Amino acid sequence: MAEAHRKAQLAIVSPFLEKSHGTERIIVEWITQLAGEFEIHIYSQSVKDVDLSSIVWHRIPALPGPHLLNFLWWFAANHLWRFWDRRFRGLGPDIVFSPGVNCFDADAVSVHIVFAEFLRRVRPELALARNPIWFWPRLIHRRLYYRLILWLEGRVYRNPETLLILIARKTKADLERFYGRRDRYTVIYLGLDHATYRPERRAALRQSARKALDLSDDRLALLLVGNDWHKKGIRALFEAMALVRDLPVELLIVGRDDPAPFRAMAESKGVGARVHFLPPRNDVEFYYAAADIYAGPSLEDTFALPPAEAMACGLPVIVSAENGTFEIITDGADGLILQDPNDARTLAAMIRRLCENAELRRRLGRNATETVRRLTWERNGRDLAALFEEILRRKVRAGTPALTEQT
Repeated sequence: MAEAHRKAQLAIVSPFLEKSHGTERIIVEWITQLAGEFEIHIYSQSVKDVDLSSIVWHRIPALPGPHLLNFLWWFAANHLWRFWDRRFRGLGPDIVFSPGVNCFDADAVSVHIVFAEFLRRVRPELALARNPIWFWPRLIHRRLYYRLILWLEGRVYRNPETLLILIARKTKADLERFYGRRDRYTVIYLGLDHATYRPERRAALRQSARKALDLSDDRLALLLVGNDWHKKGIRALFEAMALVRDLPVELLIVGRDDPAPFRAMAESKGVGARVHFLPPRNDVEFYYAAADIYAGPSLEDTFALPPAEAMACGLPVIVSAENGTFEIITDGADGLILQDPNDARTLAAMIRRLCENAELRRRLGRNATETVRRLTWERNGRDLAALFEEILRRKVRAGTPALTEQT
């Protein structure tokens, strides 16, 4: 019988996968593109929004309790599960891929945030003295978790054998500064679903979306979508809202964070009545349709998808220079770039400029749609497949068994 090469086995190691979270949503899109090229095995505690008809999910149970304890369990368990499969089930992945620092043995890691840089920026926010006593237990938990991630980053990102997949060029400087990493990385700008995120769909949904959110025609809606609102620059947004209190502007904040401490923060700035905390939806384009401006003054974001999706929908966007999305934007042509994410006064001036100039909003929105048209998930899939094939070739040259043969 003639010999036939099987597809290369690709192990995806991620605590969970679903489209309602930024990083995990990216990985779901990538898996969809790679499913025809590789035999994919997912090691995860929870998987949603993935077609499992041709993909194997190795379910790892979650540990109830604080996130830190579950992450420690997850990190150890995914190594144990994969060892068991390799030792007793004959499953040996040719490539191990992880979004972030989920394991020590990944051949490729996509870097969605450099926590060392993020922690440097938010350290003042983590001070006990700046937070109410009732928030201290959560704050201490967060600080411990961040310290763990910093240690893991040092172990994973310093490994010269690991290929790092960056989703923005800005990450290169952070990796070099904190971990001395200067080689074996590549940049892939994230794709978009242009069938969903487009001006025509935004226009069709706009009236019903604004009615559902009780937004009258004389109000302008400023939108922020994402999780970990501290990281998204929510404090500067509240301070900017206070500086434009004379304008008919409402702020819509969409995500999974507990709104209680942020509601108190908004009240302390005198803008609580104009800030609305909303739950995430699978059809996030509903929120883009309702909005007039997207504002993302992130303290640290490798490449946030929501601003790019908003651009595809024809919304004018404001992003900080700490969000890698700024790399695809020309300031004043297809968006506005805030150089310092903590500069609430400049942010307020940008919001005021857009609110008072409807033609500017339309022009930036039109140009933004054209700018992101080249960003597709299909292109991401082709680029990733080429990278993984190169990893296989390197393993063969190094004498590492990669592909086995079946007869």
